[in-house]
Order: sequence, then structure tokens, then C-alpha cells
Amino acid sequence: MKTWEFIVRRLLLLIPVLIGVTIITFTVSHVIPSDPARAFAGGPKAQPDVIERITKELHLDEPIWMQYFYYLNDIIHFNLGKSYLESRPVSDSLSQYFPATFELTIFAMFFAIPLGIVGGIISAIRRNKLSDHITRIIAIAGYSLPIFWLALMLQYSFAYQIPILPLEGRLGIGMDAPSSITGLYVIDSILTGNLETLGSSLYHIILPAFTLGFATLALILRMTRSSMLEVMGMDYIRTGRAKGLSERSIIFKHALRNALIPTITVTGLAFGGLLGGAVLTETIFNWPGMGRFAAAAVLGFDFNAVMGFTILIAIIYVSANLIVDILYAVVDPRVKLGGG
Repeated sequence: MKTWEFIVRRLLLLIPVLIGVTIITFTVSHVIPSDPARAFAGGPKAQPDVIERITKELHLDEPIWMQYFYYLNDIIHFNLGKSYLESRPVSDSLSQYFPATFELTIFAMFFAIPLGIVGGIISAIRRNKLSDHITRIIAIAGYSLPIFWLALMLQYSFAYQIPILPLEGRLGIGMDAPSSITGLYVIDSILTGNLETLGSSLYHIILPAFTLGFATLALILRMTRSSMLEVMGMDYIRTGRAKGLSERSIIFKHALRNALIPTITVTGLAFGGLLGGAVLTETIFNWPGMGRFAAAAVLGFDFNAVMGFTILIAIIYVSANLIVDILYAVVDPRVKLGGG
């Protein structure tokens, strides 16, 4: 199967996946005991006529299956509805908050992937040596430390005790955001030549990116180490050594390419997870991203916002899996896209 055929096939499969996601999320969010119309109208003191108007706008007076078809019709017309908490279309809210989360995730993966792979390789080829013990301690710490505790400790250490990094936010106090081109402050600062904003955005992203990526670093490190140890014990590696191949060639040309397949898998899944699950990191560092937006939507019974966030995350996960499958064929030519 050609690459473009595989991509088209996977994109077509996205349609039933999204329909399934919307059915599950819509049903769960609408059967919980709540009165979103009253909440949007102002709470216990809301006027009855306002509650009635919002109820009709959201079709809450109709059966749940009819409400779902109304929503599905809106999605077909690329309308995610209105966020009542923010009094604007959900698409506008997502377009504002997604770049902040995406930028944070990119920087988290930017250090987690290379350090995790290099650390895993070193740990595998120097098994039971000092470097192996150090990387295993790092991996265990990454798995064990709660994100909120790590974030607070980093803030206490590097923003309070040794004030070399900022406490929160995307930019310094009083500094204006760069002209919005991509929504990513670092990229927009470069494109507009705003070096002051570039420095501030890089300065502010260090702590939250490290916090968000530390657990992923541990995951990649452990996966790379275990995969490398498994591959290094295979017959073709012993054959390569018997033929006189250099250890460098054996490790990087033969062993690593096979060992990277599981690492690529967990990296793709981790990327989607970070985009959808950065609630604690964004809250502690006052980072205006999707995590905080989604948490507020859930607590405020803002159904349209919850549904819009869920659909976006589903698309990201499917896209990440598609990229992972393509990378399989790039890393290991023996892998055929689409099977067969």
C-alpha cells in the first residue's frame, strides 16, 4: 500500500472514531444530574424567562437522542456551538487556548525525547554501571513524583529560594504578547523579530515544560532501555560482533533502529496525553491553555465546550497514531504500511 493511500484510509477511519467519541461524551455529559440552563443563567437567582430561553437554545427540553442529532448537525456544518461560560463560540475559545498548550507540549517533548533516548541507550550499554543506576533513579522518580508536587517544588526552589526563573505566566508582567501569527509566542516572536518577547517567552516556559515533560522523559528512558537490552541480546547482534563490526555501528545502525519502534509508540501516545492532560501544570503555573479551559468547562457544565475539547483531543490522538505508523516505516523499512 502506498503512503498516500494509507493516510487517506486512516483519515476516513477518523469519521467513525469521532462519531463514537461524540456519542459517548454527549451521553455521559447529559445524563449527569445537573441544570446547565440555570447555571448559565446566573445560578439560584436566575430569572425563569432566561432559564427557559437558554433551555430552548440548548434543546434541553427535548429527548437526549434529539439533542445529539442537533449537535451532530452543527458539527457537520463545522459549528461547535457556543461556550456559555465564555459567551463566545467554542471554536474561538479553542483557537485561543490550544496554541498555549501546544507550545508547552512541544517544549516538554523537545527535551524529553532526546534525553530519554540517549539516557536509555547509555543505560542499556552500561548495564548495572553507575550511569545505569542514575538513569533508573531518574526514571523511577519520573514515574513516582506527582506532577503538582514537582511543580510546587520547582517553583519553591527556582522561583523563590534561588529566584532565577519566573513563577508563572507566559510572559513578564506588563509585557504585551507578540503579533499573533501562529499563536505560539516563541515562533511569533521570531517571525516578528521581537527579541525581547522571545527571551521572555523562553524564560517563562522552562519550568512548566520541564514539569510537564519529566514523566514522559522517564517513560521514554525506560522503554528505550528495555528495548535496547532485548535487541542487544539477539542473534544478529552477536553475528555482527563476530564479523568484527564496530560497537558504534552495532548500537546505532542495527540495534537502535529496531529498539526505537516501542519508543515511537509510547512517544506518540504521550504527546496526545500531554496535550489533553496538562490541567495541573497549567493551573499551578497560571498557563492559559486548554487544560484549564476544559477543567472549567466540566465544573461549569458547559457541554459545548466539553464536547469541543473532546473532539479536538480525539483528532490529535488519531493524528499522532497516524504519524507513529508512518515513522515505523521510516525507521524500519521492513515495516509495511497497512500490513500485507
